[in-house]
Amino acid sequence: MELSVKQLFDKVAQDYDVQRKQLIPCFDDFYGMALNLMECSLDSPRILDLGAGTGLLSGLVLQKYPNARLTLIDISDQMLDGARERFADAKEIEYLIGDYSSYNFTSSYDMIISSLSIHHLTHADKRKVFGTVHKLLEPGGRFINADQVQGRTPDTDTYYRERWLEAIHQSGLSDEAISASIERRKVDINATLEDQFVWLEEAGFPVVDCMYKSLDFAVFYAQK
Repeated sequence: MELSVKQLFDKVAQDYDVQRKQLIPCFDDFYGMALNLMECSLDSPRILDLGAGTGLLSGLVLQKYPNARLTLIDISDQMLDGARERFADAKEIEYLIGDYSSYNFTSSYDMIISSLSIHHLTHADKRKVFGTVHKLLEPGGRFINADQVQGRTPDTDTYYRERWLEAIHQSGLSDEAISASIERRKVDINATLEDQFVWLEEAGFPVVDCMYKSLDFAVFYAQK
């Protein structure tokens, strides 16, 4: 039976953070750019993390904004268990278990962030989520999405994959971990930069750009 995204990430919840740096060859620049883009004049911004997983990205945000009021949503409760452990001493954190592409959010936010999650959605659901993000953001709010993207041609996609496989085989990961990661990527539904620019603009964002890209890892920026 084919495993769902939820089942695949439930299986790796405990090892996810440990392996992430080895699975993302450009890890420091990728997350570094996302964090640099998270600028807010408020001391205690309300921030929503879509597909938050174990809270890696939110953890970086808290280092920058220690008084941030965070909401983490993920479809995998086991992944969120990692976040609960990470933020055991934090007070202003809310955990939501559910599919953010169809979740009925009731709050507004100063910033919405996401990393390596939205590419699992169908293209129709990506467009829907971008519309939801725009509605949930306060005026001037920012959306930062560090994610995987599809190449413009099959040849570039092939090159992306070859380079990634080469890097993870040299990363020190076990064969088992590499095989599991390759299996997880079978459920990826990457979209091109250009398509996502269009969908974000259709959602109502007047400012949209890609602020960092290394092969198929890209950091999107949109401002309401």
